[in-house]
Amino acid sequence: MGASINNSDDQIAEINIVPFVDIILVVLIIFMVTAPMIITPSIKVNLPKASSGTKTAASPLNISISRTGKVRINGRVISTRHIVSKIKKMLKKNKKLQAIISADKRVAHGKVISVIDKVKSAGVFKFAISIDKK
Repeated sequence: MGASINNSDDQIAEINIVPFVDIILVVLIIFMVTAPMIITPSIKVNLPKASSGTKTAASPLNISISRTGKVRINGRVISTRHIVSKIKKMLKKNKKLQAIISADKRVAHGKVISVIDKVKSAGVFKFAISIDKK
């Protein structure tokens, strides 16, 4: 009787890519689920409309005043008494800092002027006020 000898020294000539595809699909699903969470949430500000506005460069100092009067610097709520100190810290890193102020159209004019006054007293004299184009 002849015995069959299994020669295990043969090399595998092909690569099984099914596990690789499974891993890639799982990573893709993770990115799709987490991508909306990574995006910085915007603050709902109903800007006033004007036709004479011009584009300005992006700035690391974005101040927004919501309809309720809450002031945010770069998306973080800040009390009005801490605005000056926060901006002064930012000025130490960037001497040519420009402020972009976005205020809801229903915010009292006095509140906007108060924030502009604090921005100027902190040492930022170049600022822009955001609008929606007509």
